[in-house]
Amino acid sequence: MIRYRRPKQDDAVILDLIEKQLVPLSHLPQTVINQIRKDLPRRLGQGVTLVACPDYESDPLGFVHFMLHGDLLYIDMLAIAPAARRKRWGNMLMDRAERFALSRGCLRAKISVDAGNAPGISFYQKLGYSVARYQPQNFCYEFEKLLANRFRA
Repeated sequence: MIRYRRPKQDDAVILDLIEKQLVPLSHLPQTVINQIRKDLPRRLGQGVTLVACPDYESDPLGFVHFMLHGDLLYIDMLAIAPAARRKRWGNMLMDRAERFALSRGCLRAKISVDAGNAPGISFYQKLGYSVARYQPQNFCYEFEKLLANRFRA
């Protein structure tokens, strides 16, 4: 199931997923990563975080954190525990985030993916995202997708 983040129950798992699944893919300098770590509690308090879990009371298997800026859905972070991968949790989290954004007037989505994250790049391409540009200062690809036609019959 997909539910909203419950900070007291979920944040330790979310922070662990960030540390083990996202940080190792980053090419940012250690000083920048350390600043990001300090800023994570505040960052999670902004925007929306959805978690994937087997049932309502279970700890998360993965999460997506996103923000809405006008007509833009910005996917800030997505991470799935290794044991839960290839079970459609990532697809369900992204679908829910896109539907949430579309219901609030968003027409497009954007995400940055670390250059060395081949599985992530493939995942977003399968979801219809395409490379808009490369950000050499962050060693990231910026992916974009139009949402406007995504859910129309």
